[in-house]
Amino acid sequence: MLKKFYKIVIVPYTLVLLYLMFLGMGRFQYEDNQITVEPILSTLEFIHNTIGWKDIVLIVLGNIIMFIPFGFLGWIFPQLKDLKRLLYVFVSSIVIVEALQYFTRMGIFEVDDIILNTFGVFLGWLLCRLIEKKFIRLVL
Repeated sequence: MLKKFYKIVIVPYTLVLLYLMFLGMGRFQYEDNQITVEPILSTLEFIHNTIGWKDIVLIVLGNIIMFIPFGFLGWIFPQLKDLKRLLYVFVSSIVIVEALQYFTRMGIFEVDDIILNTFGVFLGWLLCRLIEKKFIRLVL
C-alpha cells in the first residue's frame, strides 16, 4: 500500500521541489553567477549570521528533510535499494540541479546543499529499510 502511494506522490513532489529550488521562496535571478564551495563553513557562517531560528530551521533542516523521500526510490527502481548506487545517482542528479541554478542564476551552487540533501536521502534510505523490516504488510 505504501509503495503504491509513493509511486503516485513522488513525481508531483519532485516537481514541487524543483519549483521551490528555482522559483519559489522569494527566489530572484542574480545579476552574477553565484557559487559557494566551502563545505560546512558556509552553513556555519549562515547560522552564525542569521538572527532568526526560523530561517535556520527552514534552510538547514529543510535541505535535509525535503530530500528524505528520495531515499525510498528503491521502491520504484529496485537497483536503487543499494545505498551506493542510490547515492551515486542522487549526487549526480543534485549536482546537475545545482549547476542549473548556477547557470540560470536562479540560485547559488552550494556544496553544502549537496551535502545536506544527500544526508536527507541517506536518512530516507535508513527509514525505508526500517519500515520494510517493521511494517512489511503496510509496504506491499
